[in-house]
Amino acid sequence: MNRLPDSDQEMPLVSHLTELRKRVLRSVVAVLLLFAGLFYFSQDIYALVAAPLRAYLPAGATMIATGVASPFLTPFKLTLMAALFLSMPIILQQIWSFIAPGLYQHEKRIAVPLLVSSILLFYGGMAFAYFVVFPIMFGFFASVTPEGVAMMTDIGQYLDFVLTLFFAFGVAFEIPVATFLLIWVGLVDVATLRKSRPYVIVGCFAVGMVLTPPDVFSQTLLAVPMWLLFEAGVFCGSLVKRRAEHEEDAVADRAEAEARAEDPSLAPQP
Repeated sequence: MNRLPDSDQEMPLVSHLTELRKRVLRSVVAVLLLFAGLFYFSQDIYALVAAPLRAYLPAGATMIATGVASPFLTPFKLTLMAALFLSMPIILQQIWSFIAPGLYQHEKRIAVPLLVSSILLFYGGMAFAYFVVFPIMFGFFASVTPEGVAMMTDIGQYLDFVLTLFFAFGVAFEIPVATFLLIWVGLVDVATLRKSRPYVIVGCFAVGMVLTPPDVFSQTLLAVPMWLLFEAGVFCGSLVKRRAEHEEDAVADRAEAEARAEDPSLAPQP
């Protein structure tokens, strides 16, 4: 039998708003503290992020700054975004603390692994972009640079480019969690998702076109992992759904056995 939420009394609206403000403030403080600690290393952080492109620059070529304040503002912006990405576990933990009191016990058993998985998948998507996508993509760009054109990328444009890819791959790697949730809450079933596989593949490439720069390599490198992650989500969702159905059948059988024990007339006649 499912347990009731930890608190079955409704909180006043003011209490909810106060609790929400506290969680938001803690998240903001976490981001600012991480930013303060990372700011001293802002130049090193930018050099690390720019390494995949710099490795393919022609001999003697460097990155450039076309804006007056770009040498300061670009590493500053990157450090702020790095602090935001690194503080995601804290932010998600604050979100969890806000919504957890209203969840049932069986919902919490599912929510905690999903929360941890979403964090790991987001970081996994960023790591995939940095270690796999960037070297392939920048190597291709360097190889097709027209003769007589110096490949010297502006640091501000490069930062916007890689941040878009980091976010796109981080969100795309959340597909197993989203697919699992759709199956778990009963919005769709596994059979429907499997029949929709061709449309999902087309949708993955469409999303890749929207979220990535206009080149076929980055689009494909985003679309293919999205499709594979969708398949992983369907597989995990089918396993949990099957287990839930077995548990429901066991509960029904147990309830029927208890009813027969209390009233022998309910027992099947030979």
